[in-house]
Amino acid sequence: MAKRRTQLGSLKGDGPIHGAPTRVFDDLYHFLVTCSWPALIGLIATAFTLANLLFATGYYFDQGIENAHSGSFADMFFFSVQTMATIGYGKMVPVTLFSNILVSIEALTGLLALALMTGLVFSKFSRPTARVRFTRYAVIGPRDGALSLMIRAANMRANRIVEANIHVVLARQEITVEGDSIRRLYDLAMTRSRSAMFALSWTAVHRIVEGSPLFGETRESLASSAPEIIVSITGLDETFSQTVHARHTFKLDEIVWGARLADVLVLHPDGSRSVDYTRFDDVEMLTPAK
Repeated sequence: MAKRRTQLGSLKGDGPIHGAPTRVFDDLYHFLVTCSWPALIGLIATAFTLANLLFATGYYFDQGIENAHSGSFADMFFFSVQTMATIGYGKMVPVTLFSNILVSIEALTGLLALALMTGLVFSKFSRPTARVRFTRYAVIGPRDGALSLMIRAANMRANRIVEANIHVVLARQEITVEGDSIRRLYDLAMTRSRSAMFALSWTAVHRIVEGSPLFGETRESLASSAPEIIVSITGLDETFSQTVHARHTFKLDEIVWGARLADVLVLHPDGSRSVDYTRFDDVEMLTPAK
């Protein structure tokens, strides 16, 4: 009997997802809120231009706009822009029944579009976000007498994330007894998974002792299972009083064995502290990598 295999996309979200709907209009609001600002502005400008071209075509064929140059599509287009934006300079006016009906429809369209775009832009602008930076590499090395996985993150804003929680998961490909290829997730217990005040940097430590999913593993033993370390941080932004989150994934080539994270905390003479970001991604080798 042939083995059944199920292929899952990457947990980072950049892998193929077969069979799932990918059309933008299936979840348009989510797409517009999550797309980049240049993309959103470009889409709004494109929709605005196309709508005005559509209404301008109706005005052009009716030729019912007074004071417009005969046969000038440009005049019809700019009259449509003035109507949709409720500018109304008063130079060009509709004089036929069809053009007046078209103006009424366009005015309503403009009002609805303005309300929708205002809500969309406000929702996108007011979305709470965290500026959390993760190191380029996670390291595995000795910490307090035990082999440990260490991951560092820093709050890039000049404020605090209060009641911050970190959750670290090992994802790896495994074969079940029935022969199915599945993606299994294993929680990695942190020595400290909660911080009352995440202000500068935070080094999360998982002790690789008996009972740990990483216990007894090496780079070579993990290589065949396409492992990923998924890290998520959630907390309350003290400025906006809203929950923020950040997520990062370390693949196998981003995990360094036999190393420690370089010290980046700087203590100033006045007792204040800061983070030296020039060394933030640096690691220091302790023993030859396994």
